[in-house]
Amino acid sequence: MNELIKTKLDGLPKDPGVYFYKDKTGQIIYVGKAAVLRNRVRQYFQKSRTRDPKTEALIIEIYDIDWMVVDSELEALFLEAEMIRRYKPRYNILLRDDKAMSYIRIDYSSDYPTVTTTRRPLDDGARYYGPYSSTLAVRQALRHLRKIFPFATKKPVGQKRANLHYHLGLDPGLEEGRTSLDDYRANLRKLMAVIEGKRSRIVRELEQEMRRAAKNQDFETAAKLRNRLIHLKGLDAQVIFSDKEFLDISKDHALSELVNLLSLDKYPRRIEGYDISHMQGSDVVASMVVFTNGVSNKSQYRKFKTKINKNDDFYNMNETIKRRLSDKNIKAWGVPDLLLIDGGKGQLDAALKARDEMNRSSIPFIGLAKREEQIVIEIDKSGVKLDELELNNLGGYATYSEDFILVNLPHSTNLVKLLQRIRDESHRFAVSYHSVLKIKRQTASLLDEIPGIGPVTRKQLLKNFGSVKGLSEANEREIAKVVGASKAKTLKQYLLAN
Repeated sequence: MNELIKTKLDGLPKDPGVYFYKDKTGQIIYVGKAAVLRNRVRQYFQKSRTRDPKTEALIIEIYDIDWMVVDSELEALFLEAEMIRRYKPRYNILLRDDKAMSYIRIDYSSDYPTVTTTRRPLDDGARYYGPYSSTLAVRQALRHLRKIFPFATKKPVGQKRANLHYHLGLDPGLEEGRTSLDDYRANLRKLMAVIEGKRSRIVRELEQEMRRAAKNQDFETAAKLRNRLIHLKGLDAQVIFSDKEFLDISKDHALSELVNLLSLDKYPRRIEGYDISHMQGSDVVASMVVFTNGVSNKSQYRKFKTKINKNDDFYNMNETIKRRLSDKNIKAWGVPDLLLIDGGKGQLDAALKARDEMNRSSIPFIGLAKREEQIVIEIDKSGVKLDELELNNLGGYATYSEDFILVNLPHSTNLVKLLQRIRDESHRFAVSYHSVLKIKRQTASLLDEIPGIGPVTRKQLLKNFGSVKGLSEANEREIAKVVGASKAKTLKQYLLAN
């Protein structure tokens, strides 16, 4: 153990948080979470503890320690997962023993919504939150949240009475109509808001509902809301899905490097990333992903379908940024602190022209070119200014053209990993939306060709069988239950022929 580690161990706080282990080069090699940072981190260096070979190898490589303090004991779950996705520390992979990450799945739109955990998210219309590295911690958090926002974990088959969980206050009781589907979904919206880090807002809403119920002398409802509030406020010591806006973002190394390198006036609390996806100009879509305080904020993600399909990424980016910076969307989503464009000089130039046309010249823009992971800045117009001293500190260099600066940094720097994380997330979100539209169009075009199958029938078929593949696998009797015997026969004949 070197003197630097000894000093850091003495200065560890007794607060919950996320800790980072670094090697001699400053590379983050492991990210962990702790209810009490001082106790957890010091355990690694106690000689009396028995350790497996992988942990022993990790400890040998640790040269420096850093940490971020959070507000609650389990708030670190979300932050740890995000930091692992951002930095991809090699020992987090080695020490996981090939276990898959865990997700929370909420099929909000179904006729019997359930809340479960899974290791494999699917494109099934459900809402997924995660991934999280600790399934145990996620399930523990959901057990606490279920006392506040009762939810079902599975759809009962043939059961007409409310189950035991309803009488324990853990289930909505949809079987017996104890709770309407609309009220249940309203309850799930509150649950999802808490998972997304909006606990403070939900506390305020429950307080207003409680006061309203008391004023109307509905004391039973007021008492239930009071108990929910007590449990929700008590989550400070138990659950990690707390408010991300309270993080001390000056402790985020990547954000600090970003502020210093680009000479920004303030820490960018809201960074938006944009990408375009299409297939030779068809089904053109754009994605907007949002990172709040350096952490992905999926509740704020938005997607755009361009008004005109064009095989021109510059045009498509220009249209997208104009729509984002319209008065309507600025009012609805707020003003971003920084925009990251997936692409080089051409894409950034198109985005900047849109920004200037919308009179939003105070918003900083940068690009990230894929091939060399170069940060692209427009000279004197991008809202940022390159700090040469910080560039040297990060081990990078810059090349200048007539209008742009191309910043080259080591790919191991925290800043590049943050920008890659945002860019990759915007690309993933754009491609997934494009794929959905493409499949819908292909499905619709195939069913459009079948005589006697109109829009209403097509909608019924897709609702019941999910896709053309599902429809093809169904037998004629099953199809007849939905559209009648005559249409079912026509459908089956056509599908077999194609």
